[in-house]
Amino acid sequence: MKILALLLALLLGIGFGMKETANAQKDISFQHELNQYKSYPNLLPVVEVVGHKS
Repeated sequence: MKILALLLALLLGIGFGMKETANAQKDISFQHELNQYKSYPNLLPVVEVVGHKS
């Protein structure tokens, strides 16, 4: 019975570690993508607001 509890704890620990690693990998890939866009110029169109002043 102790072995089963130990195996269960081991599996839960490994699962938690894998989940944390996946979250960290997702954050790193997001930051990498943002860093790639920093080298691009501003791609937004220039908008001129034309209207009567009130």
